[in-house]
Amino acid sequence: MNTSTPSTPPGAAGPLIALEAMSKVFLTDEVETHALAGVAMAIHQGEYVSITGPSGCGKSTLLSILGMLDTPSEGSYHFGGVAVHAMKPAQRATIRNREIGFIFQAFNLIGDLSVAANVELPLIFRGDLKKAERAERVQQALEQVGMAHRAQHFPAQLSGGQQQRVAVARALAGRPAILLADEPTGNLDSRNSEAVMTLLSDLHSAGSTICMVTHDVRYADVAQRQIFMFDGKVVDAATSQRLRSEEAEQFELQLARSRRQVATAASQSAAAREPLRAAS
Repeated sequence: MNTSTPSTPPGAAGPLIALEAMSKVFLTDEVETHALAGVAMAIHQGEYVSITGPSGCGKSTLLSILGMLDTPSEGSYHFGGVAVHAMKPAQRATIRNREIGFIFQAFNLIGDLSVAANVELPLIFRGDLKKAERAERVQQALEQVGMAHRAQHFPAQLSGGQQQRVAVARALAGRPAILLADEPTGNLDSRNSEAVMTLLSDLHSAGSTICMVTHDVRYADVAQRQIFMFDGKVVDAATSQRLRSEEAEQFELQLARSRRQVATAASQSAAAREPLRAAS
């Protein structure tokens, strides 16, 4: 695993994704929440990148912007050399549908549609694929994830791991330039988590570009390269480790303080009950 910034691959015109000085601010009830601050990063075609960091550090916000589900407050975002930050919503929606495949933590399958219909749905919205071509793509995607034999089943008839495989097939069917995975193992047990991570590694080996958000260090290490985040900023590995250590120390201090307070309260309560027991 490499944590350095990659060089441009031979023959490539530039990165698939490039962010510069990107920030995101949420305004609610006159309160500003700075989710991202001055983020700069690049992802090249064929890479497998993980974005990791503690809860609340901005990982999912960043992935939403990469997936064109949200827009930055400041800074630039180029996808394949095209300025996404200058696009109209309809233009972003077209690129999102054709060039980006999403894998969600909660699967987001539609319960009253069959497995095949769930995989086909994004292809229908494209509007440029005939029914026969859609059916072929669905079959190929389900075969890739080992779920072709479940094509006519419904989500409720599948295990969590199988549902996530169907979600991966749905992302693959559009033949996207990149797969964006948001905590893909978050709703799975350890056995199914390992199976999904193996699937992602196999897809990368077959040529897929993957960007995965995860808080699990074990799975972040599977990627070629890690991007570390803390308080809305991209930091280097050493800084990430130092900040995590400081955060863990603060947590242990708070936990010890809470335990002392509970012990003191219990002692005081026992002392207050002692005279009552003596009187009785």
